[in-house]
Amino acid sequence: MRRERSVRHPQKQKRGVPSAERGDWIYGRRPVMEVVKAGKRHLYEALLPPPGRDAPEIAELRTLLQTQGVPFRAAERVELDERCAGGNHQGVALRTGGFPYISFDQVVHDVKANADAVVLFLDHIEDPQNVGSLLRTADATGVTAVVLPEDRAAGVTPAAVRASAGASEHLRVAKVVNLVRAMQELKELGVWMTGLDMRPQAKPYTALDFTGRTGLVVGSEGRGLSRLVSETCDFIACLPMKGSVASLNAGVAGAVALYEIVRQRAR
Repeated sequence: MRRERSVRHPQKQKRGVPSAERGDWIYGRRPVMEVVKAGKRHLYEALLPPPGRDAPEIAELRTLLQTQGVPFRAAERVELDERCAGGNHQGVALRTGGFPYISFDQVVHDVKANADAVVLFLDHIEDPQNVGSLLRTADATGVTAVVLPEDRAAGVTPAAVRASAGASEHLRVAKVVNLVRAMQELKELGVWMTGLDMRPQAKPYTALDFTGRTGLVVGSEGRGLSRLVSETCDFIACLPMKGSVASLNAGVAGAVALYEIVRQRAR
């Protein structure tokens, strides 16, 4: 019998971003430097300014990339603008793996191990600039961990990394399905939860005791704390507003409260 010749059908390519382009484009000189130094992500390639008289931070970054074996090449501004979606890249971009979130179980472990743990909860904050600003302050004030909801909230995106000046890379950040449940679990470990909001029952933030295990909850832009999150808090704190504007930016309000925690613990 005549043998049929088998025909090989080419495999269909998976839709989406080609493998060579997967990952996040982190941009900005300081953020890229911190990502490389932190060593938490897989680093694919870097884009640097064309050879010439390097600024000191560019020369340092070039040396660091060479030491770690990360490939890099020169790129013109047009390509950098495209890769970074118009972000302020300062002539530098780095393609990396995604941000390495930790599990909430690791947050629980860290809190159990530290009688003075501070956990920062972000209640559906959607602006990556606010998230980045809060992450930068969290790193500066020694926050133990940051907890974000998985949906309807900005994560540690390239824009948030840029806004944090790379401080995000030195933090332990977890995503959870249910923010209230996560708060309740930490309360059972002796964490006292304080939410920032301008509600009638709110107390001045300086009147609260922030020593010991502490949870600080910052609400979203415009809406503030959600109802269930607010009801789960042990205390509601407010910042004095003596001007015409009724509230502060979430990043600013969170920063003021975090430094009050630092102030009280330094006494």
